[in-house]
Amino acid sequence: MTATIDFQTETYRDAYSRINAIVIEGEQEAYNNYMQLGEFLPEQKENLAKLAKMEDRHKKGFIACGKNLNVVPDMEFAKLFFSSLHGNFQKAIQEGGLVTCLLIQSLIIECFAIAAYNIYIPVADPFARKITEGVIKDEYLHLNFGEEWLKANFATSKAELEVANRQNLPLVWKMLNQVAKDAKVLGMEKEALVEDFMIQYGESLGNIGFNTREIMKMSAMGLIPA
Repeated sequence: MTATIDFQTETYRDAYSRINAIVIEGEQEAYNNYMQLGEFLPEQKENLAKLAKMEDRHKKGFIACGKNLNVVPDMEFAKLFFSSLHGNFQKAIQEGGLVTCLLIQSLIIECFAIAAYNIYIPVADPFARKITEGVIKDEYLHLNFGEEWLKANFATSKAELEVANRQNLPLVWKMLNQVAKDAKVLGMEKEALVEDFMIQYGESLGNIGFNTREIMKMSAMGLIPA
């Protein structure tokens, strides 16, 4: 499939300016979020700082991907793209909603990233493919951190997780719609992104402790436009 994509066309580079900005901003958001979570979880502060440093390294890698194609990332677009999730995370931080923060960062954002990288790797230019393959291995570690904490605290977290899911998962649907056209230019089909995200997210909910019926009900929230 990559053979049919010309990475130097104006159309490709225009779409890439927004997709590249989204992954750069996503890694920056993750860095900030993990550093803030370290204040909430002092016993995990060192571990969370390590995860944050990984995200910073990923950001630098994706900046290099844009430079490799002589593309200037549209960071203004990317900040707007993440603004709803960003706002909900900051609101939860202020209200002491640790469980909500973990759902947003460790499940939603990480599953979104993993799905996007999974679908992007087969159609990426050779330089970006190598960078993204390295990044995705790290993202599974981040996902695992949130899963393990929420699994260990499932009984006391379940009700807040259900509310946080209802408030935040529809935003993912909106975000996928927003980026579908640009993603298609890069060879990434929206249906594949949705499917991969739903698989990743459903597996995470199952790992934490939700049963199949609960997972289906919670995942369906992603199909309701925000």
